Amino acid sequence: MTAGPSESPSASERAYQVIRDRILDGTQTPGTMLGENTLAADLGVSRTPVRVALARLQDEGWIVIYPKRGALVQGVSERTVAELADARFVLETTAVDRASGELCQRLAERLEQSIEKQRVAFADRDVRRFIDLTLRFHRGFVEAGGNTVLLELYDQLSDRHRFVLFASGDRLLTRCAEIIAEHEMLTGHLRTGNTAEFARTLRGHIAENAPPSAVGREMTEFTPSIWE
Repeated sequence: MTAGPSESPSASERAYQVIRDRILDGTQTPGTMLGENTLAADLGVSRTPVRVALARLQDEGWIVIYPKRGALVQGVSERTVAELADARFVLETTAVDRASGELCQRLAERLEQSIEKQRVAFADRDVRRFIDLTLRFHRGFVEAGGNTVLLELYDQLSDRHRFVLFASGDRLLTRCAEIIAEHEMLTGHLRTGNTAEFARTLRGHIAENAPPSAVGREMTEFTPSIWE
């Protein structure tokens, strides 16, 4: 079946965004088999843009396509979670260590405003909003370094980070008050320029907010000695 004349060139992009978002937020859980026909009917497009979207998601590692059967949602392994934590730690601490005092002060003011919004999202039990704010909060540390390549690398991790946060589910809401308190500590260390304490706080913060099954030896001992 080919794309109909009413379908815009962005139909495959729209299909990609919707399917991807459903995987990242846990609507389509790992182990779910996705069918082209069902997705096409659900999204109101032909099978062609759905097929293009699925191929793109397979390239990114989110699904595995089985011809004539469908696409199996993959998720993220525990090793990947640990490696993601390691990469985030290195990028965030490196950027903060290189940021000027003036930039740190400006960023701290912005992050304090974000923390207030996080409190509101927590009070409303709005997990999606809380996760969006958390992702932007941590991205701010990398922005402060002023290195566009580091920021580009960090952005490449954002989908996995989002997936991990949604995978934390109810545990994330349970820890919201502690997460916000840790965000306040990180912001305070940023404001005072205490990069050593920032790194120590961030290490524990990242490890604590992974799904329980991923918090093992690899997760709690990433990036040893160099930040001691």
